[in-house]
Amino acid sequence: MTENSENSLETVPEARVPTGHAVIHGYLRTLDASPGVYRMLNAKAEVLYVGKARNLKARVTNYSRPSAQHSGRIARMISETASMMFLTTRTETEALLLEQNLIKQLKPRYNVLLRDDKSFPNILIGKEHDFPQIKKHRGKRSEKGSYFGPFASAGAVNRTLNQLQRVFLLRTCSDPMFASRTRPCLLHQIKRCSAPCVGKVTPAEYAAQVHDAEQFLSGKSTQIQAELATAMAAASEAMEFERAAAMRDRIRALTNVQQAQGINPKGVAEADVIALHLEGGQACVQVFFIRANQSWGNRDFYPRTGSGAEEPEILEAFVTQFYDDKEPPRLVLLSHEVENPDLVAAALAERAGRKVELAVPLRGEKAELMENAARNARESLARRMAEGAAQSKLLIGLADAFDLDAAPKRIEIYDNAHIQGSDAVGGMVVAGAEGFIKGQYRKFNIKGAAGKAGDDFGMMKEVLTRRFERLLKDDPDRKTDAWPDLLLIDGGAGQVSAVAGVLAELGVDDVPFVGVAKGIDRDAGKEEFYRPGEPVFALQRNDPVLYFIQRLRDEAHRWANGAHKAKRSKAISVTPLDDVPGVGATRKRALLAHFGSAKAVARAGVSDLMAVDGISEAMAQVIHDFFHDR
Repeated sequence: MTENSENSLETVPEARVPTGHAVIHGYLRTLDASPGVYRMLNAKAEVLYVGKARNLKARVTNYSRPSAQHSGRIARMISETASMMFLTTRTETEALLLEQNLIKQLKPRYNVLLRDDKSFPNILIGKEHDFPQIKKHRGKRSEKGSYFGPFASAGAVNRTLNQLQRVFLLRTCSDPMFASRTRPCLLHQIKRCSAPCVGKVTPAEYAAQVHDAEQFLSGKSTQIQAELATAMAAASEAMEFERAAAMRDRIRALTNVQQAQGINPKGVAEADVIALHLEGGQACVQVFFIRANQSWGNRDFYPRTGSGAEEPEILEAFVTQFYDDKEPPRLVLLSHEVENPDLVAAALAERAGRKVELAVPLRGEKAELMENAARNARESLARRMAEGAAQSKLLIGLADAFDLDAAPKRIEIYDNAHIQGSDAVGGMVVAGAEGFIKGQYRKFNIKGAAGKAGDDFGMMKEVLTRRFERLLKDDPDRKTDAWPDLLLIDGGAGQVSAVAGVLAELGVDDVPFVGVAKGIDRDAGKEEFYRPGEPVFALQRNDPVLYFIQRLRDEAHRWANGAHKAKRSKAISVTPLDDVPGVGATRKRALLAHFGSAKAVARAGVSDLMAVDGISEAMAQVIHDFFHDR
């Protein structure tokens, strides 16, 4: 090819990729009436929308007609569509489940997306010990025992556990701690544990307490109160006044538990109450958990509304995504009808392995529950919108203070924590227009020599290097919102210099960063700000932006310190058993439960070790040799 021809090619404008109805119409000849999932992509091959269809050809035909009456949101989506992808399924239910999985994975702009998808805690009463432990449990139900939940939050579980201890006196200590006790702990002294660890209660008596606790968590509290009242009267008649007083205290505690639950519907044994409030393009969904005729708390969610979706679509997407990794209850009460109620109910039933009913209550107790949930959704959204407006003003003020081109959408704040170099941890917290984004916080275990040396500058350099190397690897073209608009570093000139070196080495030259130092006398309110190539400056002591920066810095400090304390606690709990070949978590627990401590295991003979469940003669010899060869 000649030079002239090359030059002529350079002057040819880039061809515009066709989009819209005509592009969609081109796919019709390849489709049939099968159910399935389709994806709509723009000219950059970014997924705009993921949808399901009972009949793919019929659905795509509707999109291909310019004369069809589409909402403004769907019309915009069609106009941007440059290509489509299709997956057929056997049933529409499979299509619904696949659709929601793809939405959570791809996060398309025009889909409704549940952004907070954390698991919910349960209460577990174990079944693998003669004296079962009652505790909070989160995650997969792999441990043998009775599970009760879900509860809306860890706080709701902890409050309930605290009250249950007063009533049923069940132990909360771990099995190794239980095995090593030689005298009652403080919980027994304040009448919150019956001290089975030292024989203060027989196995039969403790089993009765466990049974009562399970009955209460199953909604049979009235029966338990009647039994306690009978036992109190019998003890009083027998002049066993101390025992009668204990029964009285348990009845009072049980009443307090019931009052703390708040809403206690008589006619609704098990349900999730889901209410949606939509205003100004923003949505709030309140979920109340009703189990055993008791309210076990509520949680609010703020799903992304897909650029203008209406209530039925938002609620359907929320419900299917919410129960993607959770077992639905037998009844789900909704504030609005969803688009495909039969299909959603079938999908939930498939997940639960039993029938699940969807209902929009109009009268009676269920309607009162819904009204309460809807009021909470409305009030929560109003608070969030007010906070968002205030947050927007602070972000604009932050941009003015640091000479940024625009208000930052994502701020990352970094801090380190260690004690003379031991257990060094780096922390990153994230904030944006909606406040702290806790699901995107990160911890960095310091691996390099800087941590052991207590070198704060070196630790900051390691943390930023790992963070931005990962960003460059995962999203080099910056297609996602994972890239920060501003970095706040806890520290002064040294930390800023370390960050500047990292970013320059990685070729990142468009992410502004600021060091936040305590300033004179290290007083809050006298913070000084460091930027590369700029003089140090401070803000007015009563400036709201200064208070905002202090909150960001303090949150990073709290996060890093928490990670450091957790790492230090874990290091303290490490025992020599961790290094014994063939001794994993199960055998370690069994050995500690039997002997009480790692030191006692080290002193044990082969025959003593063989007395432990799961320890064969060969394994006992390995453990014995490990400690005695040392």
